[in-house]
Amino acid sequence: MNEHGYQVTSLDAAACSSEGDLLRGIGVALDFPDFHGRSLDAFDDCFGDVADYAACGIAPEATGLVLVFTDFDVFAAAHPESAQIILDIVVGNARRAALFGRRVMCLVHSSDPQIEFAPVSAMPILWNDAEQSNASRRAG
Repeated sequence: MNEHGYQVTSLDAAACSSEGDLLRGIGVALDFPDFHGRSLDAFDDCFGDVADYAACGIAPEATGLVLVFTDFDVFAAAHPESAQIILDIVVGNARRAALFGRRVMCLVHSSDPQIEFAPVSAMPILWNDAEQSNASRRAG
């Protein structure tokens, strides 16, 4: 838990050589039930349970969950469609969790200044303006 009571769960996406590796890592980190499959549909179901009911994945005393993917650009370069779908699932369920007063967030770390994603759950993925402007991250 961080000082604000959030449970921060980090996954090194660069260490995942396949969609199944990343889904297994998320399942282990969030204590998904053993019977859940290792497919995107199963991930959507289980992450939905985390967001809707806090059935697993979030400590009962936590303010909320912050799911952090480090080096996500490495995974996204190798598996662009899976990366996009996983972000869509997380964001869609995080938005639904907010309807129930639950806090679920996702932070995506990238070392690639050119990385871009299509909108997820109808929302664009934007760089943190305080960190670096679009103009300064573009190659001249």
